[in-house]
Amino acid sequence: MGEPSDPPEGALGGGDDEYRSVVFDETFVRAARLQEFSAQERITDHTPAVRRLPPARRSGLSRQALVLVLLIAVAFGTAVYMGVRHPYRTPVAARPAEPLRMTVVPLAPEGAVPGARDVALLYAHSPAAGFRAGAEGVPLPPTRRTANFSDDQVVTALLTARDYVVRSALDPAVVTGGETRTVRVLLDSGQQEQFDESMHRPAADGRHAVTGWLVRFDPARVQLADPHIRVRGTLQAAEADSGTLEVTTDHTVVYALRPAGAGRDAEASLFTVRRELRFRFDREDLRLRQAELLVSHVQAGPQSCTQDPSPHLHPLLAGRRAPRTPPPGTNPYAPDTTTPALCGTLSEAAQPKL
Repeated sequence: MGEPSDPPEGALGGGDDEYRSVVFDETFVRAARLQEFSAQERITDHTPAVRRLPPARRSGLSRQALVLVLLIAVAFGTAVYMGVRHPYRTPVAARPAEPLRMTVVPLAPEGAVPGARDVALLYAHSPAAGFRAGAEGVPLPPTRRTANFSDDQVVTALLTARDYVVRSALDPAVVTGGETRTVRVLLDSGQQEQFDESMHRPAADGRHAVTGWLVRFDPARVQLADPHIRVRGTLQAAEADSGTLEVTTDHTVVYALRPAGAGRDAEASLFTVRRELRFRFDREDLRLRQAELLVSHVQAGPQSCTQDPSPHLHPLLAGRRAPRTPPPGTNPYAPDTTTPALCGTLSEAAQPKL
């Protein structure tokens, strides 16, 4: 009797081919799928010899499709969120810049203007004795964030306003009537056209006075006796609304002046300018480090009230007196846009006591 693993007698012999069709090679046997039938299947005549497995249940979307849909949804949601919360407004949504409103008031002296050859002596005997020179006299106040603006944004607004004060009143190149670009670049682009019109065609209309934007003297009449201009004042920042910061500056600036072309032996005198400025910053202004200058109120003396202070200021120098003639008249019925002529008196307490 043969072993179980032996083929039937004669199956592999050369003379009988009856079993040749049912002999399988080893590869076929190893690849065959074995299935054990249940008792019910073995006794049921019509049960098929091979049971078909039920088809795999397929979901509506494949895993890759679900991931793709999820990524698209996240990208769309992020785009919508950034569109609503983007920190910088687009030019379409930006509020247009308002024109600057300005007032320039000459202050006439009550008597002769005090003078001295020694500039240090003039300062030492004046209310400006404790003032500091240049940008050192314009320190920043303590800062803190607001409800809608970070501490960095508040600091940026204060620094931009400070730069404007320094460049427009403490830079000798600007004060003596030459440089203007350094001041212009700090302004919101919506105000630069008004600034250019003021420089080229100054007018006493409350909108286009050169001296409303910056301090300027006529270099043909006066010169700086000391390039170190003295200043003291304050800066304050506050949130106007959820999208706007406002900075208010209030500074008193003192210049030592001599007649144009005069040497050091000529007497110098002090000229005082009080400037109150109000700036507005939106988020685009903060990003560009520019500002809208909304209000400029200037008082300056000693000078005569009979001359138009729009193109430049007209200091009265040492020993001079203001004429007793009244300022130009104002006709309230005239169909023009000129503002009433304003004039004040410079207190004796504001002059050096020599």
